[in-house]
Amino acid sequence: MSRFALVFVLLPLAFTPFALADVSVGSPGNGSQVSSPFQLSATAATCSSEPVTAMGYSLDSSTDTTIVDKTSISAQVPASPGAHTIHVKAWNTKGAVCVSDAAVTVVAASSGSATDGITVNSPASGASLATPFELTANASVCSGQTVVSMAYSLDNGADAAPAAGTSMSEEVTAAAGAHTLHVKSWGNQGAGCAVALPITVTGNPAATTASTTSSGITVSSPSSGSTVSSPFTVTASASTCSSHAVSAMGYSLDNSAATTIVDSTTLGASLSASAGAHTLHVKSWGSGGGSCAVAIAITVSASSTAASTSSTDGITVSSPGNGSSVGSPFTLSATAPTCSSQPVTSMGYSLDNSSDTTIISGTSVNTQVTAASGAHTLHVKSWGNQGAGCSSAVAISVTGTTGSGTSTSGPSVPSGALSVSSIQTLSDWTAAHDTAASGSASGTTSIVTSPTLSGHSRKFVTQFTSNGNERFSASFSDDTTSTNFLYDGWVYIPSSSGPIANVEMDMNQTMANGETVIFGFQCDGWNGTWDYTINAGSATSPIDKWVYTSQKCNPASWSTNTWHHVQVSYSHTSAGSVHYNTVWLDGVAQTLNVTGFSGFSLGWDSSLVTNFQVDGRGSGTATVYLDNLVVSRW
Repeated sequence: MSRFALVFVLLPLAFTPFALADVSVGSPGNGSQVSSPFQLSATAATCSSEPVTAMGYSLDSSTDTTIVDKTSISAQVPASPGAHTIHVKAWNTKGAVCVSDAAVTVVAASSGSATDGITVNSPASGASLATPFELTANASVCSGQTVVSMAYSLDNGADAAPAAGTSMSEEVTAAAGAHTLHVKSWGNQGAGCAVALPITVTGNPAATTASTTSSGITVSSPSSGSTVSSPFTVTASASTCSSHAVSAMGYSLDNSAATTIVDSTTLGASLSASAGAHTLHVKSWGSGGGSCAVAIAITVSASSTAASTSSTDGITVSSPGNGSSVGSPFTLSATAPTCSSQPVTSMGYSLDNSSDTTIISGTSVNTQVTAASGAHTLHVKSWGNQGAGCSSAVAISVTGTTGSGTSTSGPSVPSGALSVSSIQTLSDWTAAHDTAASGSASGTTSIVTSPTLSGHSRKFVTQFTSNGNERFSASFSDDTTSTNFLYDGWVYIPSSSGPIANVEMDMNQTMANGETVIFGFQCDGWNGTWDYTINAGSATSPIDKWVYTSQKCNPASWSTNTWHHVQVSYSHTSAGSVHYNTVWLDGVAQTLNVTGFSGFSLGWDSSLVTNFQVDGRGSGTATVYLDNLVVSRW
């Protein structure tokens, strides 16, 4: 292929997001129409090349995950009419999680007061009642499985703490108005059943106090209704859950998706929380797959301003200090030699209620974390070699944006944006030759500690002939609704940039309509410009091509042995029209303000994917490093 033609080559359209091959979903099929409840069948023998110890599933953005201590799931999943995404998950012996998603449309829902084996004695369907009201229900079987626990939720809210056993008697508080009461049960092999009852509440809500007895969990501290300071101590124990011996315990706060799990029958942890009212959920899991929980209402009076170094569950966080004010990005430094007496094999972190956890192999973390301005809780985590999970929560306040490396200027991330940091450290990076281009290429990628800004950069080595190209890819999240993105990374070329023609930094997103929008973006050494991609055809008959901008860029002009900061701001419409706003190179803004259609009907599963591609010039070897890669979305 000629040098000029090489510029008009986009990434091939056959990428499969990481981890989908590890979790095999037999039913429902992706994009299928189902009735409620629908059958879920899935298996997973390994996750990230390690044996699977448990599987689970959740629906849409729910914080409730049904966990089964097996390598297969056969369950009935209740869902309301409409479009949904079911997230099927598997956990390996080192604590890593693999996820496969399936989009389904529910065309019918269960109704009545005795559905899926559930009998609701009170309230009656369609009843008008004062608050709080009494809920009594029972269920002995769910999809042919013996029921081990029951729960309820109101409208689109999260489930109340499940009650172990085949019956429940709860006092439910609700605001005045019309509601839908969902009563649920779970079988001993993971099946889920539900019935929905319309009710009307006529009175004012009143406070209720959670019980700590029916779950088999004993919470020594904090006591229900108590006032505590932050951090506070969580002490609890449980010997049985659903008539089975307890194999693990855990806890979460309020509606957080972050559950700290400990492979033990006791808990002893320090938990940080902001001032105000909270609900602490203490949980246990039985050897037969049942789950139990108790909810403890507490009020946090203030945050402790004690030591700047916190140590929880064997985790020592050197930076940031608990209660400190930091800029963005800020430095996270932490170590953890053991977790629940097990040698630590990996560490990680997440922010607030995000379900995205960045995992780093080893017993230490030293990285840069990007966050929006405001109050946050940083969850620093570790996993033992037998599956134990430990966590330390650090309360911080982000006051603004700061730089790292050589530049301090650039875009800001709006409050409320979701950010996935240190993407370069993820374990699912793969390499593939861009077969749509000329020549041939092969490549390797690995985590290194030098050169680095964060302590863990990613090294890309490409061997090529005849202008060959190598594409490196990783799946880092799942989001079909966000439309604005900021790609933020640091690139290092250690020696002569002569062998490098283009440095390509792409992102792909499966949209709500099922099409994939491709954000193709590169520094083009052939033409000396920043380029972007468009689909010059249609979504079903695509013609992908590169388009030059008026803004200059050439990797050959980048200083070697120097970290270069690349930030790209872009957005798209629901129809796949992409707008490239601005690119910053080492803090210098270059306005793009270009728009083009870039939607593709590829049939890909829902995922956010980033590609880092090195295009060769002639024949030879090129080495490039990537660090502090953050993608923010809103």
